[in-house]
Amino acid sequence: MALDRSKLMVEELKKLQISSPTIQASAVVSVDGLIIASALPATVEEDRVSAMSAAMLSLGERISIELRRGELDQVYIRGDYGYVMLTAVGTEAVLTVMANVDAKLGLIFLDIKRTADKIAGLI
Repeated sequence: MALDRSKLMVEELKKLQISSPTIQASAVVSVDGLIIASALPATVEEDRVSAMSAAMLSLGERISIELRRGELDQVYIRGDYGYVMLTAVGTEAVLTVMANVDAKLGLIFLDIKRTADKIAGLI
């Protein structure tokens, strides 16, 4: 049963990447830092992505609470070569998405929200 859900999550990640071609990679990670499902290129270490994603989500939640900004919705990182966006998927996971520097963020945020909602139903 868990394997079927994992396959369905990978399908959703691939659909996300097809719907937004500037998305280069995506993964669903548990809050404990373990990969649940991924559509990451072979050059990206799943363990590293999962550990950093869980840590960033946790830190983002603490900052949001301490600074009285409400419940965390998303952590957004911009670098010279693109973006990393982390979105909570329920209370048990985070959706991590990497996009290139030319990404149209408004559309990607919408696609990420839809994908996160679908994946939340699978967890």
